[in-house]
Amino acid sequence: MPDYLDDLRLAHVLADAADAATTDRFKALDLKVETKPDMTPVSEADKAAEELIRGQLARARPRDAILGEEYGVEGTGPRRWVIDPIDGTKNYVRGVPVWATLISLMEAGEGGFQPVVGVVSAPALGRRWWAAKGYGAFTGRSLTKATRLQVSRVGKLADASFAYSSLSGWEEQGRLDGFLDLTREVWRTRAYGDFWPYMLVAEGAVDMCAEPELSLWDMAANAIIVTEAGGTFTGLDSRPGPHSGNAAASNGLLHDELLGYLNQRY
Repeated sequence: MPDYLDDLRLAHVLADAADAATTDRFKALDLKVETKPDMTPVSEADKAAEELIRGQLARARPRDAILGEEYGVEGTGPRRWVIDPIDGTKNYVRGVPVWATLISLMEAGEGGFQPVVGVVSAPALGRRWWAAKGYGAFTGRSLTKATRLQVSRVGKLADASFAYSSLSGWEEQGRLDGFLDLTREVWRTRAYGDFWPYMLVAEGAVDMCAEPELSLWDMAANAIIVTEAGGTFTGLDSRPGPHSGNAAASNGLLHDELLGYLNQRY
């Protein structure tokens, strides 16, 4: 199996640089925010963080391609870094501390590109999570000061905690009835949103989560962290990995039931 630890170390260096840039502008009174064509916000900090990461990758991994939320695809080849400079921009611009930089390395293989390294860094929460293929998933302050992640062993919906982002997307897709049926069957529901529920699944604090509409940069880092923690990450169509435009993550034991409810009336 290839050794991805050098790439993981680089991803931490990239996250450190992004953390410094994003934290510096968090809650800044003069933060500039624009509206993109899809009506989602983008701040100057989003752009600056992605530019910073791209610049460091150009020097450290000049042969690798890069896909970022703000500046698209650059380069070609079997290795591609996937960047979301600030996942949770709406939180960021309102001063809510639940936002993170998502960094993933994907490699070409059977079934297309698949994530092999992922780092999720949430400096306002003081948290970071990471994983590399075959290496496991961890959380902590550094590679040497880390705790291994492991999903829960909850096997019954009645005992399960389910996390989601919002209701509107499920309604727009005609999946709201199944979604609400699921919420009635589980022990607990919470709308943590964005990257956080996936990290909670990886930690074993939450048993399953799902979102109806996502981009690759929203999912790639989350997917490798959840799976290396022993969980399952698919699209709502049950396709493994971050390629379906939506996501469902769980401890694995509850995954079929999770997908069953979210697809039951679709």
